[in-house]
Amino acid sequence: MQGASQKKLSARVKRIGGQVAGIERMLEERRYCVDILNQISAVRSALDALGIELLTRHLETCVLGHGSNSEHESAKPMTQQELLDEVKTALSRFLK
Repeated sequence: MQGASQKKLSARVKRIGGQVAGIERMLEERRYCVDILNQISAVRSALDALGIELLTRHLETCVLGHGSNSEHESAKPMTQQELLDEVKTALSRFLK
C-alpha cells in the first residue's frame, strides 16, 4: 500500500477508535440508551466503509494486479481459482 493511502487508512482507524472510546464514555456517563445505540450504528458504518475500502484495494492490487509485481508484499503466489476462493472467503466473513 502506498504511503498516502496508508496514512488515510490509519487516520480512519484512529477515528473509529475514538468513536469506540466515545461509546465507553457514554456508558460510564449513563447516557441515554438511544444515543449510545446511534453511536454504535455510526461505528458499524465506519467499519463497513473501511472494509469496503480494503476489499476494493485488495481486488485492485492483489487480485487484478496478481503477478504484475504490484500486489501486496505479503501476497503469496496463487492460481486464479485460489484467488477467487480467497475473495469468496473474505467477502463471506465481511458480510456476516
